[in-house]
Amino acid sequence: MDVREDDEETPLVQHPEQPLAVIRTRTPLPWDQFWVVLLLQVSEPFATQTLAPFTPQLIRDIGVTHGDESLVGHYVGILQSSYFAAQALTVLPWSQLSDHIGRKPVLLTALFAISISMFSFGFSMTFFSLVVSRIICGAFNGSNGIVKSVVMDITDATNMPRAYGYMPLSFMLGNMIGPVVGGTFSRPADRFPEIFGRSELLKTYPYLLPCAVPATFAAIVWLVAYFRLKESVPTKAPLWELIKESFLRQSYTKPSTGSLSDVLPNSSGEGTPGEVASRPRPLRAMLTPKVLSVTASYATMALFHSAFTSIVPIFYATPVELGGLSLDPPRIGAMLGASSLAHGTFQILFYARLNDRFGTGAVYTTGVLSGIPMVILFPVINALARAHGMSLAVWLAVGVQLMLVLNLVMCYPCVSLYIRAAAPNRASLGTTNGIGQFAVAGGRIIGPASAASVFSYSMREGHDAWSVYYFLMAIVLLAVGVSTLLPRDPRQWEDSE
Repeated sequence: MDVREDDEETPLVQHPEQPLAVIRTRTPLPWDQFWVVLLLQVSEPFATQTLAPFTPQLIRDIGVTHGDESLVGHYVGILQSSYFAAQALTVLPWSQLSDHIGRKPVLLTALFAISISMFSFGFSMTFFSLVVSRIICGAFNGSNGIVKSVVMDITDATNMPRAYGYMPLSFMLGNMIGPVVGGTFSRPADRFPEIFGRSELLKTYPYLLPCAVPATFAAIVWLVAYFRLKESVPTKAPLWELIKESFLRQSYTKPSTGSLSDVLPNSSGEGTPGEVASRPRPLRAMLTPKVLSVTASYATMALFHSAFTSIVPIFYATPVELGGLSLDPPRIGAMLGASSLAHGTFQILFYARLNDRFGTGAVYTTGVLSGIPMVILFPVINALARAHGMSLAVWLAVGVQLMLVLNLVMCYPCVSLYIRAAAPNRASLGTTNGIGQFAVAGGRIIGPASAASVFSYSMREGHDAWSVYYFLMAIVLLAVGVSTLLPRDPRQWEDSE
């Protein structure tokens, strides 16, 4: 099956009242490769979410705040943003490279980086070493955008929504297991003295065990990908050839469809129209209005999501009198894990149906609009906790807030459909994804650090306790406004080409 020829197979004459989805025959999912893709997708959220429950306590333990509770959120935000800062600087080059040398080498590099950096994080005893570990992981981890490119490579317009209906399964598992592992196995010598009490290693490095679990998992997935994943890019160029052409700007007399010279601004551009159409476009040619529109929407939505996600565990761990809920790491981990299970299950069961019934644009807009009540519920939950303690009303409000995140996470598969439609050609999918991931990484740098810092600022005496909620609300309204740049249906972009 050649998934790149689906547009040419569409009948030229169509009944005006007959929807496109009815005319096209839905292609079955390529499960022989898709299950490997789903497994690959688990590694990153598993590693990231494992850190979430115990990071506030880790910041306290290393003494970087010198006992000032209001600074915990500030340092947590810096730690989270360091990963996304490194990723922002490298995700576009990794994505461009995957268009030339293939997806598989880049994915194997990312899995290796996750494993090594998580072990390094577990052995870290200073804030500086923690930041370095996250920077290493971010700089070499281009898996998120590349996995999406693989899905676009092995699917077509008829089965891609169904494929993205299953993609949350990976995030659900990673986001569900990660917090449970992080909350349960942090400080194991104290929590399980009968099992780990005699281990001097775990007493010296109390957060090594929870970090070792996702690190080992990433190593196992590396082996699976090496032996089972097939390359999805049909034309590849040797890496050494790309390096020579990039730095020496040598001109080759023999054309190469996978050569970097095809995408350099000073390329001769020789070749048949079919060959040129199948080549990755130069970066400047990728910045079309369609690509910029979906990138802006993706970035603002992810900016809010990352800011909200960074605030949630800090809000749960902060004392009630300072604006939080006074919850311990195990309970925080269990809540985040249960929330991820609910989100993933709902998306697997209902996303494809909702997308078919209401359209991609409606699902996306509903998701970003859900951010408004999500923000409003933060002060409501704390007010209930102050007035009634941890009563049923508090837990109901927390449940409603976490359930609203269901709508927000369904924006991600919607964005992927828009990215596929906005790409100038199938050979440029990796770069198009890279542009989006670059902008998203920038938003994720700003989101966690700024939101956590504003939260810490609002906790200090004499400052407006609602400052962080005003900040989050401004981001939500920005995301809602930018979403109006997207069409109701991504196929409108494809049909206009």
